[in-house]
Amino acid sequence: MIPSQSQIPSPVRRGTGAGAVETVIVGAGFAGIAAALALRAAGRDDFVILERAHAVGGTWRDNTYPGVACDVPAPLYGLSTHPWPGWSRAFAPGAEIREYLERVVRVEGLDQNLRLGTALIDARWHDDRWQVATGEGVMEATHLVLACGRLTEPALPALPGLETFPGRAFHSARWDHDAPIDGARIAVVGTGASAVQLVPELARRGAEVTLFQRTPAWIVPRGDHPYEETERAAWAARPAELSRLRHALYAEGEARYASRAGDAEAAREARAAALSHLRAQVPDERLRTQLTPDYAFGCKRVLLSDDFYPALASGRVRLEPSALAGVERGTLVAASAARHEADVLVLATGFESARQPYARLVTGEHGRTLDEHWAHGMTSVGSTLVHGFPNLFVLNGPNASLGHNSAVLMMEEQAAFAAALIAEDTTVRVSAQAEAAYTREIDDRSAGTPWVAGGCRNWYTDPRSGRLTLLWPGTVSAFRERLARVRSELAADVPDPVLTS
Repeated sequence: MIPSQSQIPSPVRRGTGAGAVETVIVGAGFAGIAAALALRAAGRDDFVILERAHAVGGTWRDNTYPGVACDVPAPLYGLSTHPWPGWSRAFAPGAEIREYLERVVRVEGLDQNLRLGTALIDARWHDDRWQVATGEGVMEATHLVLACGRLTEPALPALPGLETFPGRAFHSARWDHDAPIDGARIAVVGTGASAVQLVPELARRGAEVTLFQRTPAWIVPRGDHPYEETERAAWAARPAELSRLRHALYAEGEARYASRAGDAEAAREARAAALSHLRAQVPDERLRTQLTPDYAFGCKRVLLSDDFYPALASGRVRLEPSALAGVERGTLVAASAARHEADVLVLATGFESARQPYARLVTGEHGRTLDEHWAHGMTSVGSTLVHGFPNLFVLNGPNASLGHNSAVLMMEEQAAFAAALIAEDTTVRVSAQAEAAYTREIDDRSAGTPWVAGGCRNWYTDPRSGRLTLLWPGTVSAFRERLARVRSELAADVPDPVLTS
């Protein structure tokens, strides 16, 4: 049995108690910390941050598998108000990112607002307030900010016989550090972002790795390298240099949007670069064929790696070019009918991203839960506001992810947007017509893109509707401009089909 995060007990360091507060923020990862800083900047200090785990860090707290690192350049994967010159590498290891967030909390004195080991149990709109229940009591709040993340609950495949596997079995995001690795037979299921980082590390540690691949990924060179001490010293002494680097990396990311979104020439060039990378690192033609995607570039998340292909080409990793179908008498059976023995089974199978686990805990003014409201896929206004849920702000939720640039940029835009509305001291409501209009806008922008028409299954779209519900179909600058329009429409009380209050 693989427990979900909500089943893992965490010590309560600070209880919430009862009482009233202006804003409750749920989640202490990047989004929650960004929301807290934005509220501070807007002059609103009356907030608490609820975090169900025992520490801050979000996905960088939960993911501790060998090789875990960010696939966004480190100088860009940080809060704009807290540039950090001390990153050890161009792509920061996961532990460093967690330490970075802990440092921000300390520097900003957010400990006094933080309630660790305090899970949201229920939140409902009642008498123009949010009633927020935790294991420590019920609070009233004027505003509720959901910064729970989209990569919180592991997606576990329904495999016949999985419970009979005799060895250790766990999700990559719930790494079992007591599991044997050196010399062990380890089966990894999945070839997404986690597996591409994990598999080479397992091979380096002497494991006999079998990799179950349902669908190959488009992979481009990573170009990771350590930062020299002289570089870090220069950035610390001259912050403007670090700022220039961040802006350059931002511009590079924005330029990548075209290839991910289906621009014919940009996609052709990016696809050629990925195939060249594959040819250079995998000399065996049969293996190359098995590792070549048959869907449009950008349809799935494009991965970055310099060592995944060499690990497979070296023979230290056995590729099973089909999905894991089940377990029979302790043996792993592939969809191809091939059978494989293993001592450890790692499920690198992604997360429940399309249907957010927190949604069932939040009830709006019409008596419906957010999960019920999103029964056919997540919808919103400005990727942040939801009809029927006054004074609710969802960060990093519907259509707020990116496939080309740093997601932290989007979180900061949403946090600033939410803080500005909270500071206006008015009840924020959006109409059903406004939400329908924004949903049509997302559908129109995504029509014909690789995300919905690229011939693959991805986590960007909702399997219930086929709609693009996770990814923002545009650049970061376009998102910033769109949020500005939402604010203007709210301020002007523009009639439907835009926003009403």
